[in-house]
Amino acid sequence: MILGKCPYCKDGTIEARDKEVNGKKVKLYVCTNASWKTEDGEMFELTQDSSCSFKIWQNSLSRYGKWLSYQDIRELLKEKSLEVELLSKKYGKKLYYNKHITLNLEYGVSVLWD
Repeated sequence: MILGKCPYCKDGTIEARDKEVNGKKVKLYVCTNASWKTEDGEMFELTQDSSCSFKIWQNSLSRYGKWLSYQDIRELLKEKSLEVELLSKKYGKKLYYNKHITLNLEYGVSVLWD
């Protein structure tokens, strides 16, 4: 499934790949010009024949109660910024709040904390 054009290499497209990390199935949104390898199932590294390093893990915001969907990635690629609802369990209470996320070359996405 193609989700959009790659913002980093311009000639690739972003697709979803199924990966297994620590026994859990997770989607990895990557550029078609990127190939990833792993030896232990936890650390994924680019292969030498890769020409792009774009990646966003579906669960990259899971500590805030947010898993990124296909629709989230499509909008993020199109608009370069996306408002998402996040969850905080501070002081034993569930608090929902909205923040913007943007693309980040190193981590995939970054939360803009104002």
